[in-house]
Amino acid sequence: MRICLIVALFVFSAATQASTSLRVGNQVLSIGDSAVRVTELLGKPSYKAHGHSSRSSSSRSSRSHRSRATANATSKAASGEKWQYRRGDHITIVTMVDGKVSDIEDDRR
Repeated sequence: MRICLIVALFVFSAATQASTSLRVGNQVLSIGDSAVRVTELLGKPSYKAHGHSSRSSSSRSSRSHRSRATANATSKAASGEKWQYRRGDHITIVTMVDGKVSDIEDDRR
């Protein structure tokens, strides 16, 4: 029973991974890298999506300073671009905020 649980957890964790880095051949793409570096390693994305924040400015202004900082960071990430790449049996999504990598997701299909 334990072995089945371990195998199931391993399979689930391998299906989708959000990470701070991605190996591309013998190179590594990391959070904080520039858009130029992403294009050098992965080429032109097959799809780009622009994120949009659903929070209103009035709801953010009624919160404390610390909460506003968190809301602004969340809003900024939501307003970034998601660059999608098809890499063999993987779909890789690189989120770009202010020209820098802010998130990397690698999904095996």
